[in-house]
Amino acid sequence: MNKQSKIMIVDDHPIVRTGLAAVINTEPDLVVVAEVSTGREAIEMFSRYLPDLTLIDLRLPEMDGTEAIAAIRQQFPTGKFVVLTTFDHEADIHRASEAGAVGYLLKGVLSNELIRAIRAVLTGLRYFPPNVAERLSSHRFQVDLTNREQQVLALLAQGKSNKEIAEELAIAESTVRWFLTIIYSKLEVRDRTQAVTAALRKGLVKLENE
Repeated sequence: MNKQSKIMIVDDHPIVRTGLAAVINTEPDLVVVAEVSTGREAIEMFSRYLPDLTLIDLRLPEMDGTEAIAAIRQQFPTGKFVVLTTFDHEADIHRASEAGAVGYLLKGVLSNELIRAIRAVLTGLRYFPPNVAERLSSHRFQVDLTNREQQVLALLAQGKSNKEIAEELAIAESTVRWFLTIIYSKLEVRDRTQAVTAALRKGLVKLENE
């Protein structure tokens, strides 16, 4: 019998872990050896089971997926990680890749593509679907915002007016307009709507329910 590749699943939703395990365990060459719900558990269980591949979400309790990947790879640099998440911001994809993820899938992916991605990564390939690869490629430079520019942008994304931003930050309204001019230039946009759209896409700001 051929050796089965060991898979670990890291997700804080039990139903997701159960569903993924059911799909993976139907494959004769794959077996789920561990299911955990937090980043810290992932670190502990990785050293115990030494999985050949880990499927991991980004938003996890205690420690996010990117931090867990980086921490594990410090001890086990050959560990293989595929992110499976709902988040497709350029910054999220970039951070996951920088941490050492060699695959990135969005939840809702078809089971056959999930298995194809797992097998590709197990053979030493990277697996980034075209839409994800495009976002990773477009993150060619990091938008360098100062702390104050970041604060203004975050309030702008909340729908605040210039006056409201000025009041909240205790600065003049003319100063807010100056900051917006700089932000528009750095994001290469022309107005408030485009700035918020670009900031959300790049992961520079997040909505309250994210």
